[in-house]
Amino acid sequence: MTDSTRQRVTLAFTGASGAPYGLRLLQCLLRADCEVFVILSKAARVVIGMETDLSLPAGTGKAETVLREYAGTDQGALTVCGLEQWTAPVASGSGAPASMVVCPCSTGTLSAIASGASDNLIERAADVALKERRQLILVPRESPFSAIHLENMLKLAHLGVTILPAAPVCRRGPAREKTNRRLASLGTAPVSSCPRLHNQVWAASVQGWWISLCVHPPATVLISLVVPTL
Repeated sequence: MTDSTRQRVTLAFTGASGAPYGLRLLQCLLRADCEVFVILSKAARVVIGMETDLSLPAGTGKAETVLREYAGTDQGALTVCGLEQWTAPVASGSGAPASMVVCPCSTGTLSAIASGASDNLIERAADVALKERRQLILVPRESPFSAIHLENMLKLAHLGVTILPAAPVCRRGPAREKTNRRLASLGTAPVSSCPRLHNQVWAASVQGWWISLCVHPPATVLISLVVPTL
């Protein structure tokens, strides 16, 4: 696939727990031959080191190399943007990708996005997605939610943002097997349009995208996002 035909996605990591979700999503997007712009908050780098075996070096170039090796694929295009890299394509309405996912999304970042703050590139990229009416998906990781959290989510939902809390399936025995069969059948159609992606995860349609969240044996947390237009 050429650079001009690749689906372009902004993927932001924040300091919320749930780094494996975002890393799995990055892997799936690259395997789908997408062009991915990654933004990492300072706290996200710390959390990734705590929750995974991945150690991200400072800067963007070396981090890009480490993430590419972690993804285990040469497909797609990967660019790591600095948190204050205001000249990055994602900071401009004329150059930003059509979709952005913040995964995991801290409630602090969610609050900043809801208030229209643009103090760093993650917030600016989200602000661009909102003002240009592009797709924005937030995957919050917090429990319990306070009234402030819920008010911010409701405000963003009214603006067309998809709020997708990381809530994996937790079932066992026959019930789990039945659920897995159901989820596999749900995943058949979108995955068939993009055979490079694994179809072992649950897929649900969200504004033309297929988002997946599940616990897959042996209890590895997986997330994938399939673009039907590929």
